[in-house]
Order: sequence, then structure tokens, then C-alpha cells
Amino acid sequence: MGAICSARDFCLFLLLLNTRQIAALLENPDACAEGSDGCHIDAICQNTQASYKCSCKVGFKGDGKHCEDIDDCDIEYNGGCVHECNNIPGNYRCTCHDGFNLAHDGHNCLDVDECVFNNGGCQYTCVNTMGSYECSCKEGFFLSDNQHTCIHRSVEGLSCMNKEHGCAHICKETPKGGVSCECRPGFELAKNQRGCILTCNHGNGGCQHTCEDMEQGPICRCHVRYTLHPDGRSCVERDETTTESSDHNATSFTEVDKRVKRRLLMENCAVNNGGCDSTCKDTSTGVRCSCPVGFTLQPDGKTCKDINECELHNGGCDHFCRNTIGSFECNCWKGFKLLTDERSCQDIDECYFERTCGHTCVNSPGGFECVCSKGYTLYGLAHCGDINECSVNNGGCEQGCENTMGGFECQCHPGYKLHWNKKDCIEAEGFPATKPPSKPTLNCSRQEGGDRCYLTCQSQVHITSGTEDSYTVTCGMPLPCLAGAQRNGSGSYCLGNVLRIKTTATFKSGTGKCNLKRSQERLKESLNAAHSDSRSPFTENVQFSYVRLRCSSSGPRMQSRHGRKAGYEEEGSAITAEFELDVNLEEVTAESCDLGCVRRRSEKRLRKTIRTLRKSIHREQFHLHFAGSNYELAKRLARPVDLPEHCWKGQVLVDRKCVICTVGTYYDRDQGRCVLCPAGMYQDEEAKNSCEVCPGPEVRGSPRSVGARNISECGGQCPPGQFSHDGFIPCLPCPLGTYQPEVGRTSCFHCGGNLVTKHNGAVSFQECETKVQCSPGHYYNTSTHRCIRCPMATYQMEFGQNYCISCPGNTTTDFDGSTNIMQCKNRHCGGEMGDFTGYIESPNYPGNYPANIECTWTINPPPKRRILIVVPEIFLPIEDECGDYLVMRKSSLSNSVTTYETCQTYERPIAFTSRSKRLWIQFKSNEANSGKGFQVPYVTYDEDYQELIEDIVRDGRLYASENHQEILKDKKLMKALFDVLAHPQNFFNYTAQESREMFPKSFIRFLRSKVLRFLRP
Repeated sequence: MGAICSARDFCLFLLLLNTRQIAALLENPDACAEGSDGCHIDAICQNTQASYKCSCKVGFKGDGKHCEDIDDCDIEYNGGCVHECNNIPGNYRCTCHDGFNLAHDGHNCLDVDECVFNNGGCQYTCVNTMGSYECSCKEGFFLSDNQHTCIHRSVEGLSCMNKEHGCAHICKETPKGGVSCECRPGFELAKNQRGCILTCNHGNGGCQHTCEDMEQGPICRCHVRYTLHPDGRSCVERDETTTESSDHNATSFTEVDKRVKRRLLMENCAVNNGGCDSTCKDTSTGVRCSCPVGFTLQPDGKTCKDINECELHNGGCDHFCRNTIGSFECNCWKGFKLLTDERSCQDIDECYFERTCGHTCVNSPGGFECVCSKGYTLYGLAHCGDINECSVNNGGCEQGCENTMGGFECQCHPGYKLHWNKKDCIEAEGFPATKPPSKPTLNCSRQEGGDRCYLTCQSQVHITSGTEDSYTVTCGMPLPCLAGAQRNGSGSYCLGNVLRIKTTATFKSGTGKCNLKRSQERLKESLNAAHSDSRSPFTENVQFSYVRLRCSSSGPRMQSRHGRKAGYEEEGSAITAEFELDVNLEEVTAESCDLGCVRRRSEKRLRKTIRTLRKSIHREQFHLHFAGSNYELAKRLARPVDLPEHCWKGQVLVDRKCVICTVGTYYDRDQGRCVLCPAGMYQDEEAKNSCEVCPGPEVRGSPRSVGARNISECGGQCPPGQFSHDGFIPCLPCPLGTYQPEVGRTSCFHCGGNLVTKHNGAVSFQECETKVQCSPGHYYNTSTHRCIRCPMATYQMEFGQNYCISCPGNTTTDFDGSTNIMQCKNRHCGGEMGDFTGYIESPNYPGNYPANIECTWTINPPPKRRILIVVPEIFLPIEDECGDYLVMRKSSLSNSVTTYETCQTYERPIAFTSRSKRLWIQFKSNEANSGKGFQVPYVTYDEDYQELIEDIVRDGRLYASENHQEILKDKKLMKALFDVLAHPQNFFNYTAQESREMFPKSFIRFLRSKVLRFLRP
């Protein structure tokens, strides 16, 4: 009974106790969960029976109510970091100097072998050193100022080009013809003014851990946990097994064993860092180990392991994630750039750069595409050249074919006229005699904005050079000086040809670049309106016998310095015009004005016409009219403009951009959009406000479709291989021995050479039974029945053709027998470059350059300016004989001061300043080689910045980082840098936000240190 009572009393006691606890909990709710505690934000709240308690998180100290960060870098010998310790709230991170990578323990720093990646950017030999690397050259060469490329050493050279100049690093010529030596960044000039002494600022002085500059050179030391290697540079980990000194006469081995056991039982951070890989903290329960950022503590509570951030959500990287010790790096696909958050990737808009494509550039994610206007074709990957349609089966013309810029025209013999298909010729009853070719006519009219002039050429138009940067247009027929005739003193006319006046004039065309392209339709309408408007009659109406226009682009140039302020002229173009004017004999009268009098009147009118034309060209209101279209001579450089509110005729506003109506459509004003041409109509040009009526009657059973893009899509016409008297259904098949590749024709082409076809209705020459099958690069000669190699400047891609296609524009091939349009190359190159910025590029770039080419450029900066050059990459065939080479030196003399030379592919970017005031640049290829070549930008800058610029471009860290290398290849970023270097006032054109977003943080840090050192008094 007593036991039962005792048990009952105990149960009542427990019940009472439990009731009290519940009441206490009801009175003290969970303050930690409700957030009503008073713990610091960096503290942990823990509930207790009666209340709660606060304790600071690891890495912080305080009573829990107030916690402050423990600066781990101030304890434990720089946080255990051998280089730099960066304290962060509650933790720390070790980082290494440039040229080193963090070791797996997160504290030590190991040397990076820069020579493994792309040979360190060295042209020949790369030698790795502690914290850096050195480039060296083969015998007979020495390092250029950029310390990566090599220059041929001349025994007989002058001053710095002589192998005995004695400078350890950089040799500079003095104004008096002597020699002065300079050192690379991180070195100091020795007392003998020739040698260079290494300092701690270059590759950490060659020390793995700590470097200290002394008078004799750097002294290396190691972190307290390491000891210096006998090489005097490397550091090795100490042996952590410590043996206490003891008196063996007084202490037994048993006592030592007891002491060791006692230490193990009382483990603390003072002994072997508590066994922790990283940070050790003594607590009441023993040591507590923690790891720096980027590492995680292993289950043993001691070891730190690197976290592979790339395994989780790709490290937050848009494209590629590469894990590194203690951190990670993001990289982007080709065609994308890494943004300043160093995570996101953004498409590079290649179309932003004006030099990307000749005509139209279409950007796409990671790439772009160049598109040419109608009548042009792509060559050299980015350029557009006029298609010579007449070289392909005579343009399909039955009789004559004349090529024009962006098109062609079929011509008929006297007594014939063109069929509606504009290719066949039909008899014309009572057809008048063939008129002589119309003369080139210059018309000018005064309109808003001044005189507007245009030159009309109806025939004998020839384009004798390319359509990019420079070209030549001729119209009419020149009259050469007869045998024995001499030019007068001014060269205005031949003394033997008294009936023709010749003169030459040069005009500046604003800020536009030479670019012969079709102008907008509104120009044609305005000119027609001017012609019909009686209030604005022609101020000039002159018929010339011959006109030659030569347009050449020029870079920015300095203005005259005779004024108070020196400025510069923007990039523009100049037009050199040659005019030939026949004297009008009808003006000669026996009484009042003889032939000499009429010539003087004509010369006076011509001078007035040239003055009017000069004003028109300067205002960019001069145009050409030929081949049924209007052309602008120069295209104004693209400038940021406000978004359009209204578009030109033939265009529609889509997403706040003006988009032209494509072929097969027209702009409907009522609907305000582009509409497909209705059935029975077609449109073969862009940006039109109406469609053309399809020729011929509507044929039953052959309905006409909407959106026809040319006459052949109108329907009801004879298909290829057939013909009829008018080109419409019903049709007959081409008889044996003939073929027809086009629709709507009235006849068929003969195979020639008595060749026959296997069947009626052949559609191409390839169906003619030739005696031999010609391979690409050849054409079949129907007279000799042999395959002939396509001559130079032509190509043929197909088997069994009877023609070769002419190369577009002003291009040619390296050899005969070419099989592809990509073998057509522009050979234009060289010239005098602009004063401020420009490009040195191999001909036909980015396509392969021609064989057996020689180009020469010169850069002559204005006074007190120096030259900076960046070679993003260069592709030349690697040969021992150096068949293709690029050289930059002071003059054409082989022993003059050389800044740069190479004869091999070099994909790693390099930047350098010119060793001479001016530069003579030559590129040469041999008769067998070809390659992509180069596009090298340059800028001239104020010589006051010489020390800063050289400090930047000579620092190897600029090229060691992949991100930095991408900057030197980023055309947009380099354009911004060059823009500011050339004209420092342009810095204010970029907002602070734009500047921050433009360059990665690592590059900004690199530049900031250089600029601060330069500005330091």
C-alpha cells in the first residue's frame, strides 16, 4: 500500500511539475521564432526553459546582444594566407598576386606556368619564372619593346638596331642620335644606365611568398608555417612534429609518453593549429575548425575541401563555368562577351561596327551575316561587289548585254526592240535609226538647302574600281590628244584639239565615306519635282562629252595650327572630277564671236558650273543617275540619332524601327503597312509604294499568284526549256541542239559547235552532248571542243558549263582555273593613314589576302603625338622562309628603327607603342601563300601620356588574363578606348554607368593602379 501511495505521490509530483512547465511556456512564448528576441543580426537565438539566450555566430565576437566581426586577417599570421588576406563578414578569403594560383589548402600560392597557354604569347621561346615568365628570341633576333615579339638584329644597323646597343631591356634613340636605355615595368635601371634590376613589383620579385626590396635586389621570405627552399625563392611546409627538449638524465620515456597523452587530451589551437586545415578557435569543449570562403569543412571537423561551385546551377554562369581553387570563373561562347557582373553573357553586336559588312549587316546571337543589295554578291566574307551578269550566258540577252552598277541591260541591234521580258529582241517596223549614245548631262537646281546636282549617264558607264572606300566612275567617251598634239600650260585642253575643253577639279564631300549605293526613292521624286517645278528651274544644264569621277576616303586630319586653337577634321571623302566639254560650233558667228570667243565663253560657263557643283558636293547633295536608279557618292558616317517617328516612303515602322517593304510587297498608305502584291502584279524592288502590272493576258488554267517578286512569278509564261512567239502559253519545247534556262522567252539558245541535245526541251548547256565533260574551273569551247581553264578574274563552280563567271567588283583571282567566288580577292591596299585613328588591314580582309601582293602604309602623327598599335590577332602561313610578313619601322630602309615584325600566325593580342615618331608599314606575300591576314587598329595620343601608356602595354599582366585578352579583341571596347585616347574631351561622352559596364572589374583594377601611379606627384 505504501509503495502504491509513493508511486501515486510521485505521479502527482510529475503532473504538478509538468503543469508548471506548461504554464511557464504559456507565459514565455517562443521569442526566437517570433523574432521578438533582442539578439544581434549576426547572433544565434536559442530557446531555454524559461527564456532564450543569444550567442554570436562563428567569425563574430560579443555577448550576443552586440556582435562584431572578427578580423581573421589580423590573427594567426595574416589569417594563414601567404599573400593577401581579404576579411569578409564572419569569414575571410585568401587571394594570390598576379602570376600565382591559390593552392588546394586555400592559403598557399603556387606559381602559374604562363608558357603552357599559347606559349605565353611569345613569338619564339617562353621561359617560365616564379610569378611571371620571360620571352626570348632565336639567334639573330632581339625582343621588341612589347617584350613578346622579335625583331631581326642587324650588325650594321644604326643605334638601337645594332646588336651592340647594350640595353638589357628597351633601347631608345636620343634626339642627337645616341642611345638611352629603359626597363620594363617592375624593373629599375641600374647605375650603369644599361642593366635592369628586378623589383618586387614584377612577378612578386620571383618570390613564392613574401618579397622585400633591397639595394642588391629582392629578398624572399616565407610564411611562418613554411621554410625557405635552398633556391632562395620557393617555400616548403615545415615539419609539424615538434620534439620538446628534455633532460634524459632526469626524465624517463614513460614521463614523456604521459605528457604527450595529456596534450592530446587537452587539444588547443596553440599546438599544430589544433589539427585544423584552416582557422582554429579554442572553445570550452575543445577546438573548432572553420574554412575560408570557397571551401567546406569535412566530416572529420578538421579538413577543408574546395567547393566546386560549378556543380550547382552552373555556378550562376550563363554559359561556361570553370572551377578554380577556392572560387570559379565564368566564360562565354564565341560571339558573346562577359558582362561586368562576371556571370552574364551578352551577344556581341558585330553590326555595331561600320567596317563589319560592305552593305547590310544582320546580327544574330553569337554571330552575324553580311547581305548584299540587289545586283551585288558577297566576296571576302564581308564585302559586296557588282555582279557582271553579262559574263553568265551573256546575261540571258538574245543580242547585246551591257553591265551596269547593280544590274545590267540587254540591247538590240538596229531595227529591233526589246521584248517585254527585257531580254529578247523583236523586229520593230519603222524602227528609227539607232541614236548615238546620249552624252552625260549635269543638271543643278536650287532647292531648300542650296543647289542640288545630279549627273545623268544613259550609256557608256564604267566602274573601274571597287565600291568600298574608293571607286572610279567614267561616263561618255574621252577624246585623247592626237599624235603630235600637246597640252597647254594649264592642261585644260589639247592644243591640237581646239574643239574640246578639258579640266580637272577636286571637291571635298563633307564627312561621308566613299560608298556608291542606291539612294532612297524620295531623292528621285524630289529631282523630278525640281525638273517640273517652274519656280526652281535648272541653274546648270551642261552636256559633257566625257566625265571621270574618282572618290577616295580619308581619315581624320589635323587642321591648320596657324589659328589660336588646333583642331581636327573628321573623316571624310574627296572627289576628283575630270570633265571634257565640246565647244558648240553653232555659237560661232563670223561677225561677233569667232571660235576663240566661243571657247572662252564655254570655259567661263564651265568655271561657274564647277563652283555650283562644289557647293552641292560639299553639302552632300550631288548624285549620279544611271541604270535607271539614283546613286549617292558618299555615305555619311553613322551617328546616334533619335528613334524615328515617321519613315520614308516604302518603309513601315516596326518596333520603333523603319523597315523597308521587301520585294513582292508594297507600302499601302491606307493600311500603314507592307502588303503583298495582288494577283496579276509584281514588284522586283524594295521600298516601293506600288506594284507593276504583269505583262500578257491571263491564261486559263494558270492562275496568277499574289506576292510575285518578278515577272517570271506572274504566271502564264513559258517555263524553262520552252518558248513561244510572245513568251506566253501555249509554248513549244526547245528543238534538239538548243536549250533555254529562263521563263517567258521567245527563242532558245543554240548549243553551238554542231552539238545536239539528247531530247527536246533542254534547260541548260549541260544537256548538250559535249565531247568532253569539263570540271569546275574550266569552260567548254564549242569551237575547239576542248576544256579551257577559266582566265584570271573569273571562276566556274559547276561541271560542264560553257562560260566562266567574272569576279565581282574590282576583284581578281591569284591564278587561272578558279572554282569559287571566295577565290576572287580585292588587291587594293596601302596609303597614307589618318592623323588620329585608323586601321591597317590586309587586302580582302576578313577573307584571305591575295598572293604576290605588296602593301605600304605610312602614319605621320601631328606634332607632339605618339602612336599606339594593337594587334588583336594575325594569321600568316607558318614558314621557315618567312614568305609572308608584316613589318613596322621608321622608314623603308631595312636598318631603320623597327617597332614590330612577324611572319607567322599570332592569335594572342599584343599592344605596343611605336619606337619612332612616324611609321612605315609594309605587308608582303609571296606567289604561293594566302591567309586571313590582319586588321590592326592604331591611335595617336598626346605624348604627355607616354609614360602611362607604355607602363600599361609593357606589363605582362595585360596579356596573362584571358578576360584582358578578350578586351583587346573587342572592337567596341577598343574603339571607346581609342576615342578617348585620341581626343580626351570625348571622355565626357560616356556616362559613369557606361564606363563601369564597359570593362570587367579586373581590367578596371589593373588600369586604376597604373593611373594612380602616373598621377602620383
